[in-house]
Amino acid sequence: MGYDTASKTDPESVVPDEFGGMWFLKDELETDHLGFSILELEPGGKGKAHDETESGQEEIYYVVAGLVDIEVGDSDETVTLEEDDLIRLDADERRQIVNRGDEHAKLVLVGAPL
Repeated sequence: MGYDTASKTDPESVVPDEFGGMWFLKDELETDHLGFSILELEPGGKGKAHDETESGQEEIYYVVAGLVDIEVGDSDETVTLEEDDLIRLDADERRQIVNRGDEHAKLVLVGAPL
């Protein structure tokens, strides 16, 4: 078969419900070189601060809904993204996604290579 389908909620969320949810869909879609995740953050919620130096994976974040801040580097720089904005991050760039807004935020996160 030349395709795979998945639903956001096929895997368990790795983020507690009170903060929103995060679903890693790589395994469900059986991708070899591409990571694909959906992140939802409630107001005040934030993702894990991290970089991808070990994996060498660059990432792209696309904001589907809401307003988020991406803290980059050692949190001394913040990039604010709103609906339909994107950011691409080098593998070695430290990053953390924070929802400082008053509304639910939803993002699509894509990373490669794995």
